[in-house]
Amino acid sequence: MRPAIVDLEFTQNASVKVHIQTNIESLIAGIDSSHDDTDDSPQTQRYNQLRALSAQQLSNEFELFEESIISELSLAFDGVKSDLLLVKLNIPTIGNLDKSRLSNIHLLALIPSPNDDQQQVTWQYPKKFGNNIAHFYYDKTPHEKTSHWLTKGAMSPPFELNTTYVPKPFTQVAVEYAVLGFEHIVPKGLDHILFVLGLFLLSVRLHPLLLQVTAFTLAHSITLGLTIYGVISLSPSIVEPLIALSIVAVGIENIFVKTVKIRRVVVVFLFGLLHGMGFAGVLNQLGLPESDFATALVFFNVGVEVGQLSVIAAAFLCVFWIIKRQQLYRQWVVIPVSILISLIGLFWTYERLFL
Repeated sequence: MRPAIVDLEFTQNASVKVHIQTNIESLIAGIDSSHDDTDDSPQTQRYNQLRALSAQQLSNEFELFEESIISELSLAFDGVKSDLLLVKLNIPTIGNLDKSRLSNIHLLALIPSPNDDQQQVTWQYPKKFGNNIAHFYYDKTPHEKTSHWLTKGAMSPPFELNTTYVPKPFTQVAVEYAVLGFEHIVPKGLDHILFVLGLFLLSVRLHPLLLQVTAFTLAHSITLGLTIYGVISLSPSIVEPLIALSIVAVGIENIFVKTVKIRRVVVVFLFGLLHGMGFAGVLNQLGLPESDFATALVFFNVGVEVGQLSVIAAAFLCVFWIIKRQQLYRQWVVIPVSILISLIGLFWTYERLFL
């Protein structure tokens, strides 16, 4: 269940263009935000039926629910909800049925008092529709966006019309993106969790573990920054299978190697470069304005590191009682868990290449 991306563009002709990129099949099926995955919902069968519809057939289905869905959205001026009119609905053709189809809903609202010196505008996306990222901006300065990560049906902070662009406070950006970075590891980044566990399993001694974690952190920080700023670019169809293969490689090496050597650190660094590109996909999805990139990038990375350290701490608590018994630790923990990690990585590699 991806967050919806909402663009609220305030035009010079006293109107607001509201563009929502979302999975409309889940809206029609009634899959609410309590489910991280559509397969976990009781409405899965209905959702899968909608996924198989052509663009025109799905558009016809949306028409039946159009009024009720739009009525749940709230664009308010000084606390007074404005009417939203559907202008256009863009639905992609059927693609890979194992991946969600993102459609575009284009709405229009009129600014009630365009000549007022100041109006406060708020946006609210219903909790049952899931999370959303809202971007407020003027059509004449589209690069100057005020962006908000909104969860659990939260109302956006007020956006003041007819004022110059005011960036979000540093602390607000820092907290928002640190939380996003942490959540990208725990609980949503299972592939990254398995990779970090693979690093932990080979050696729980502090120095070798720090060498691996430092190499991984440095590497993914480099490619995260370079990818965000457009210096490098690699298709997710290449990056995601390679990330899965990195999990396989770390798991297999744990089975046959007993100590951390320099070669292992170099390999971890190279794999970290791939994971950084994967992290960049999350920030790119948010469509951040350039003014927020530096702060968001740093604190997203901080959140990722806290998430990784949390995984290591949890793993240590699970095995601390057997760590000193090295032979048993390898036989009962390192080898079986590494085999399981490698098998999962192999499955993901196949899935990301062929499904």
